[in-house]
Amino acid sequence: MATTATPGAAGTARSTTRLVEVVLPGTVEPEQLQLRHREIPAPGPGQIVVRVEATGVSFAEQQMRRGRYYDQPPFPFVPGYDLVGTVETTGAGVAPGLVGARVAALVKVGGWASHVLLDAADAVAVPPGVDAAEAETLVVNGITAWQMLHRKARVRSGGTILVHGANGGVGTVLVQLARAAGLRVIGTASPRHHDALRDLGVTPVDYRDEDVPARVRELAPGGVDAVFDHLGGRSVVDSWGLLAPGGTLVSYGSATTRDDTGSKQWPVLKILGRVWLWNALPNGRHAYFFNVWAGRAFGKGRFRARLGADLTEVFQAFRRGEVSAHIAARLPLTRAAEALRLAESGTVTGKVVLVPDTGDGQATGEVPDTGDGPTADLVR
Repeated sequence: MATTATPGAAGTARSTTRLVEVVLPGTVEPEQLQLRHREIPAPGPGQIVVRVEATGVSFAEQQMRRGRYYDQPPFPFVPGYDLVGTVETTGAGVAPGLVGARVAALVKVGGWASHVLLDAADAVAVPPGVDAAEAETLVVNGITAWQMLHRKARVRSGGTILVHGANGGVGTVLVQLARAAGLRVIGTASPRHHDALRDLGVTPVDYRDEDVPARVRELAPGGVDAVFDHLGGRSVVDSWGLLAPGGTLVSYGSATTRDDTGSKQWPVLKILGRVWLWNALPNGRHAYFFNVWAGRAFGKGRFRARLGADLTEVFQAFRRGEVSAHIAARLPLTRAAEALRLAESGTVTGKVVLVPDTGDGQATGEVPDTGDGPTADLVR
């Protein structure tokens, strides 16, 4: 995307190019996503503008378009849970030398855009030589996997864990981190993903055709040391029952209720109630409901420091070859509808990544930007 540099905030260069972003207008089909153009904001004190090189489609966006993500903002808004990009401009109080650096950030919403305004403190350095799209697959997925494994479950080397959805975005990173930590991994997935899981050192279990609890008990008669469950519903109850004495259940979602109607909070509240009850039982086992944002309640500084440290650990594991980046597809930002459909299909391994468009960045049939204010059209 061509830019013209002019003097900007804090003496840095500011692009005069208008940004493009994908808007989720309501509970709509992917084809009803909209493209919107507006001016690139100037960074304020402590802020940076990042030119996005890669953002992704996670399960959160799939829930959000259905209005099912438990703390999503009101419509309309720009989705995009995480991003990787290059710092383009900096505001007052931010070192001008940060311009040109590649960074990653966890944002929850707003990532599906060509440029994003961030607090500089939320940016985490991406190691040199790491591809932007590869790094993107490791941001929310890597932080989630690392913190659940090393900060919640804390299973000792030689232990056995069960990972539901082991072929998914979080699951794929989690099983690799677990194997690097010396753990035996049992992973549920459909049969088409079993060979790939075996290549990662995982013992696969078919979640569709097998009695999963019975099969896991055959593989681990004494129980497993930890279960990582994103399914919720009945699965989380079965997962608790599969724990060995002293084991840990980490629940981190309610995927089975993605297409349900009614309260989006209720599935999570049910899990939280069970977690509270199970932790009150005198059996030495533990349960958590993991939310990557929960740490902010103890202060932004501590939250940012922990997030930055953990994501850096994941990036280093990637550079050591302990974790690989599984990119299901790379699609231009203006094809976000196609990317969302592909991610929701459940037919791919790894993460669907959105990257900048080539050329002028406009999709076929897009309403041209007149320069008179925000414009919107359907994403093709």
